[in-house]
Amino acid sequence: MSVFFCTLLIFFQLYAKAEKPICIMMGDPKYPLLSKEGDISIGAVFPVHSIETLPLFKFTQKPQLLSCSSVSIRDFRMAQIMAFAIEEINRNESLLPNVSLGYQIYDTCGSGLSLMGANMALMNVQEFASRGSCNGQSPVHAIIGETESSNTVILSRTTGPFKIPVISPSASCECLSNRKEYPYFFRTIASDYHQSRALAYIIKYFGWSWVGAVNSDNDYGNHGMAIFLSTAEKEGVCVEYSVKFQRTEPEKLKKVVDTIKKGTSKVIVAFLTEFEMKNLLEYLIIQNVTGLQVIGVEAWITANSMIKPNSFHVLGGSLGFAVKKLNIEGFEDYVTKAFWETAFPCSQTSQKENSQYKLICNIYRDLLVLKNDNKDVPEQRYASNVYKAVYAVAHSLHNILKCRENGACETDMKIQPQQVVEALRKVNFTIKMGDCVWFDSTGAVVAQYEVVNWQPDYNGSIQFKPVGYYDASLPPNQRFVINTENIIWAGGQLKKPRSVCSENCPPGTRKAVQKGRPVCCYDCIPCAEGEISNETDSNNCKQCPGEYWSNAEKNKCVLKAVEFLSFKELMGIVLVFFSLLGAGLTTLVAILFYSKKDTPIVKANNSELSFLLLFSLMLCFLCSLTFIGRPTEWSCMLRHTAFGITFVLCISCVLGKTIVVLMAFKATLPGSDVMKWFGPIQQRLSVLVITIVQVLICVLWLAVSPPLPYKNTKYFKEKIILECSLGSTIGFSAALGYIGLLAILCFILAFLARTLPDKFNEAKFITFSMIIFCAVWITFIPSYLSSPGKLTVAVEIFAILASSFGLLFCIFLPKCYIIMCKPEQNTKLHIIGKLNK
Repeated sequence: MSVFFCTLLIFFQLYAKAEKPICIMMGDPKYPLLSKEGDISIGAVFPVHSIETLPLFKFTQKPQLLSCSSVSIRDFRMAQIMAFAIEEINRNESLLPNVSLGYQIYDTCGSGLSLMGANMALMNVQEFASRGSCNGQSPVHAIIGETESSNTVILSRTTGPFKIPVISPSASCECLSNRKEYPYFFRTIASDYHQSRALAYIIKYFGWSWVGAVNSDNDYGNHGMAIFLSTAEKEGVCVEYSVKFQRTEPEKLKKVVDTIKKGTSKVIVAFLTEFEMKNLLEYLIIQNVTGLQVIGVEAWITANSMIKPNSFHVLGGSLGFAVKKLNIEGFEDYVTKAFWETAFPCSQTSQKENSQYKLICNIYRDLLVLKNDNKDVPEQRYASNVYKAVYAVAHSLHNILKCRENGACETDMKIQPQQVVEALRKVNFTIKMGDCVWFDSTGAVVAQYEVVNWQPDYNGSIQFKPVGYYDASLPPNQRFVINTENIIWAGGQLKKPRSVCSENCPPGTRKAVQKGRPVCCYDCIPCAEGEISNETDSNNCKQCPGEYWSNAEKNKCVLKAVEFLSFKELMGIVLVFFSLLGAGLTTLVAILFYSKKDTPIVKANNSELSFLLLFSLMLCFLCSLTFIGRPTEWSCMLRHTAFGITFVLCISCVLGKTIVVLMAFKATLPGSDVMKWFGPIQQRLSVLVITIVQVLICVLWLAVSPPLPYKNTKYFKEKIILECSLGSTIGFSAALGYIGLLAILCFILAFLARTLPDKFNEAKFITFSMIIFCAVWITFIPSYLSSPGKLTVAVEIFAILASSFGLLFCIFLPKCYIIMCKPEQNTKLHIIGKLNK
């Protein structure tokens, strides 16, 4: 029963607490660096100090407060511009006319630990303990900050459940564009998606294909470098190495510097935060690493903290993208006078010894040294982003409160942070410097960068000179503009450095990627025969068209040399000489025979066949001339048909003479009347019939598929052999086969008559001539098939001339010898072999 009553008591207490929650402050309150009361309060977190020192945690006493050092002028100016913008808005009668804005600005000391403390302080009311209850509302309606992406991720995740909008002036990590993860995050700086891609574009623009890459090992550096590497690969830029480090990893930083020193690339992309870049610069100065063209990002490229006595030797000529610089009217005077008199707590006299003002003055007294220093104000680029963020919140509140121009606002409304978020998504206004401010679907403003170049001033100091711009709001072909004439390159040089893994491949060669290395590392391979490349750094060689061939430099296709057996070349001249020599000898023999036509040796064996044979031999010698010279349609048809017909005419005459010899021997036998069956008429008729058959074969050949000029590219790729195609292979084979058949028949008959008992046996000489004829044409076939180009024609001419000379010499040379040298043997009795000795 007692357990039951205890349970009821617990439930009653829980219900009472739910009905009226009691708020209790745990630990010491954290006070803002700068604050101002107002109807509506805007929070801010900036790393005004960059180094935080942790106390010793002995767990025996209450931990001491964290100590911060090393003032970050850039972030301090952000705090000042926020105070300046709110003062300006409060004086503005048209923007939030009867509503005053206040602010609470906390210093995070560049630490995630301090950031969490500042964040908790912003989302709670310091004085709620006196009231004893929680009203469930946040004391601030928006938070401006943080400046680094990694800390902004922490801030956005912490405030996300409470739907408090966070507006960062410099957190550019692409990771923050994820609206599912960070639906209440906004920024007045563009996402690194644009800057990372622009880095790849500028490297491609200057023709650097071999670069090194260094990035911060955090959300900012890792996401930005990933986008850069992806874009660089698409643009054909190769990365020799990609290394990263954190500010708390000195050993890793040493390895990064060693990698840079060993690398061959002359261009380095440094996607680093300002703090990591300072660390890297120190090591590069110590190691005396110079001559590198550094490409930087907005986080450090215009940071005054980079300017050191020896920094120009390392970073001189650096190029990078910077936040667009805007001159905010009145701000320069504000930071030296009004701020210290009205906004900075230590300037106010207070008699409260334990007040937060005295505490701030004790901790942040190092800020007072900046009281009369405003030289850096014109170079503060991020100040304008804070200015835009404050005005974006103000315009959102103006719309929520339904403020009327030169009128009043509904001040009795309770504004929820979610309302501010919705209003920020719709805000669209123009600041007095002329820039239009609105947030896209990812919560960022349009990407606009200046391209700046580290150049020496006339007095030896370093200046960040604008040499171009990148504006994502313009059309793609107009976004990137740069003036190369005004650039000072690495080491203060006027000549742009080269950074390639391999030199350009000239025309006539192609790139061959080196195994195991990036595509930018390649060898230049000469194009193969018949291929060209007429561009620098060609990936492939192009094949020349069919009738073209590559020149000696392999950079141009030229017409192939056309080759044929010409009258002008040595081989053609030699063949013409022997052709005319054969025709001349045949003519001389014919003249000799005509002058001795009445002698027995000429009359023997039918003088008509002898003269016809001499005529056909002359045609055989002359037909070889048709094979020489540029083939034409008529010459192709003439050379093969003339060759076929004249040789058949020649063989038919020899065959007739052979038959006459055999018939003459048979006629000497008693009672033989064979000669009447093969007299002069039959001999003429046989020659005519045999020749007509070949004529018919040639006519059919020309009618069906005649030989025509043909450009042969099979034998030689670099030149065209102009020859005559056979046309119909069957026609050519039939014509050649017919000649061969007659030659074999003639050889057989002459072989049978070789043993005739005559003193002078003409059959023996015909046999020899047929042996030569057949031997020549048998060897012609393999020689013809294996001879390349114009040698094919030469082999055919040689076969014609050799067989013609064989017939002329074997048949007529013995007779000429008798006529000219042995006239006493040129008698009838001697011829028939009946002269007794």
